[in-house]
Amino acid sequence: MAADSELVEHVDPGGEVLDVVTRADVRRLRLRHRCTYVAVVTSDHRLVVHRRADWKDVFPGYWDVCFGGVCGVGESWLESATRELREESGLTGQLEDLGPISYEGPGPTGPILGRLFLLRSDAAPVASDDEVAELASVRLEDLVKWMAGRSVCADSLEGVVPLITARFGIEPYQS
Repeated sequence: MAADSELVEHVDPGGEVLDVVTRADVRRLRLRHRCTYVAVVTSDHRLVVHRRADWKDVFPGYWDVCFGGVCGVGESWLESATRELREESGLTGQLEDLGPISYEGPGPTGPILGRLFLLRSDAAPVASDDEVAELASVRLEDLVKWMAGRSVCADSLEGVVPLITARFGIEPYQS
């Protein structure tokens, strides 16, 4: 099934499903939808980051600080996070729920109701699908400096990075 025709839940700010629509409609009409995010942190305090493929419809070629994506219809937060992590990095493991994310900003994603999870792992990620163009890692204490001058996904900047910096007690990101 083409990504544009995938079915997605259009939700209200509290997460109640209003309708089931195509991903294309979510983008075209800028409808709020659910997404999961998974930050992968190694035992030596490095965050696994990746650059998105240039063909992606949202933030093509941008760097992202976590793996994740749009939740499937009826899929729980944990099911979505586990699936997205496995698809994009080949990683599996016990996920820790770090809390909700809300993204209202402009751009191609539309508003997002999200949830951030953490995987602590030293396993080597593998860009097993064609959505990930490049993998890297950055020391957590260098994250804010690393982001400077790079194109980083806006939903990650506004939703994920503040939770990561707070969780690990590092310099907060100032947009």
